[in-house]
Amino acid sequence: MPIVVLDGYTLNPGDLSWKELEKLDDLSVFERTPPEKVVERASGARILLTNKAPITAETIAALPSLEFISVMATGYNIVDVAAAAARGIPVSNVPVYGTDSVAQFVFALLLERCHRISLHDEAVKSGEWETAPDWCFWKSPQTLLQGKNMGIVGFGRIGRRVGELAHAFGMSVLANDARPENRPDYEPFSWKSIEELFSEADVVSVHCPQTQDNAEFINDDLFSLMKKEAVLINTARGGLIDETALARALNNGTLSAAALDVVSTEPIRRDN
Repeated sequence: MPIVVLDGYTLNPGDLSWKELEKLDDLSVFERTPPEKVVERASGARILLTNKAPITAETIAALPSLEFISVMATGYNIVDVAAAAARGIPVSNVPVYGTDSVAQFVFALLLERCHRISLHDEAVKSGEWETAPDWCFWKSPQTLLQGKNMGIVGFGRIGRRVGELAHAFGMSVLANDARPENRPDYEPFSWKSIEELFSEADVVSVHCPQTQDNAEFINDDLFSLMKKEAVLINTARGGLIDETALARALNNGTLSAAALDVVSTEPIRRDN
């Protein structure tokens, strides 16, 4: 069993083919693998492919034949890369495939907040516009993005694409990144400290990877700096946000809205 795919369904629900991998070596594809089954299913594998199934230090230690780990996604925080490096095992990811789709989804979330299109669609279909006393009909404030500040935390490929789209909407872009090499040497992006970004932005969009050092760094302190009408968008990793602090900020009106594509434990739990 030299090549093992731990959770193939996440990448290939049936519309793709594994034939090219089959040509390389003996291939075993599991649609889904719970954490407690990873070692059992990966036993004897030289190459391990995963999307969501975690590869911990304990897992790596239990797989003496393992020579290569590939994450079939952009984020690779599900792999203990330090443990892999200590064994001399390369870890690869796919850094480019989601750039445009994630950036587009950020604006899908933001425009829904600005215009509440689904709310108005349902209201019109239920007859509310028909019975309204005025020709103009709206159920929520309509927000114009032009002239507002988009704060982007993490200015890699996706963050920069979000910045480009924000400029197309007439927004000013405030950027922050922990890696100096991600800072371009051209305008029109304004570089800010994390505190400046959260205090000045009308929209904060999060695009940084999650590490041990930045877990839950978006907390009460940063929420207290934000404008009351500001919106927080997270399409990166749920663990970057202190979710209890976020709930407090939303419930007490410190923050206008949050649009989340990710949460700390996925799928989301009823008691989140």
